[in-house]
Order: sequence, then C-alpha cells, then structure tokens
Amino acid sequence: MSAPRLAPGTRRDLGWPAWAFTRLAALRTGTGPPALFTVLGRHRGLFRRWLWFAAGLMPGGRLPRRDTELVILRVAAVRGSEYELRHHTSLARSAGLTGAEIDRVRDLAPASSWPRRDAVLLDAADALVRDRDLDDARWRALRAELSDVECLELCLLVTHYDMLATVITTLRIPPDEPRRC
Repeated sequence: MSAPRLAPGTRRDLGWPAWAFTRLAALRTGTGPPALFTVLGRHRGLFRRWLWFAAGLMPGGRLPRRDTELVILRVAAVRGSEYELRHHTSLARSAGLTGAEIDRVRDLAPASSWPRRDAVLLDAADALVRDRDLDDARWRALRAELSDVECLELCLLVTHYDMLATVITTLRIPPDEPRRC
C-alpha cells in the first residue's frame, strides 16, 4: 500500500467531540485512535451523520451481533480490506464467533460449507459485493431466515462495509496497530 492520501485529523481538525470519541474508541479497540475515524472526522458534519448511520447497523441493528460480524468480516475478506479484518476480528470474537470460524471467513471458505443460516448470509454478502444484486433464489433463501426489516438491514450492512472498503483503499488508510503496553 502506498502512503496514506489524507493525514489523520488533529484535535483542531476533528473538533473536541470527535477527537474525544476517537480516544474512547481507541480504548475499546486496544489501538491508537482508529485511523478511519481520524481521517473521516476531518469532515465534521459528515462524520457525525455517518456515525449515526453506522451505529444503526452496528451495534444498534436488528440482526444478531454474531450475524452482523460474520457478514462484516466476509465483506472485508472479499474486498481484501485488512483494516476492517483487523478491526472486526476482536468484535467478532466478542459477538460469539470462534477463532476457527473467523479464520474460515478470512480464508473465504465457500458459503455452502457453513451451517444453513450462516451459508445464506455469506452467500448473500458474496453476491451483493460481486454482483450488486441478489437473484430470486438468493432472496428467497434470505427471506426464509430473516424478516423484512432484517433483509433490508443486511443489504445496507453489506453495501455500507463495501463502501468503507472502497474509502479505506482509495485513501490508503493503514490498519490500526495494537497499542503497546
């Protein structure tokens, strides 16, 4: 990866609330202030609005957290987003995914090799990233597992993390390094 295209924002760039938020996020992630937040935070108004939207998907969505993290990791793996893979690995463990399951997601294990619900979610994520659509058979499989609202949320979740992977890649945002004790 080449050098980052935008520097992380300073306290002056971010404003006091966003700057404080990035420091609190660092405590949760065990890293320095998340680079994604310190870069996006340079656009103060958009950053605040994005945080509200993103929080509505994760952690505030209707899908079970395990499902959410499974899907986020899959999108990150398909897109090759090391930033999101690293960031969401610990969140996935906290949500109940095992180390072996996380490895399988990262290795792009075929959706068909997973239990039914997981397979349906992973297959939908793969198709949405690859094709930007779900064919009728995939939609029926998804509807057999999820409510209307959960289907809507899944579509937004996948495409949101696909968008983030694009932004992270384009801006060359490096993965956050673990904080040294």
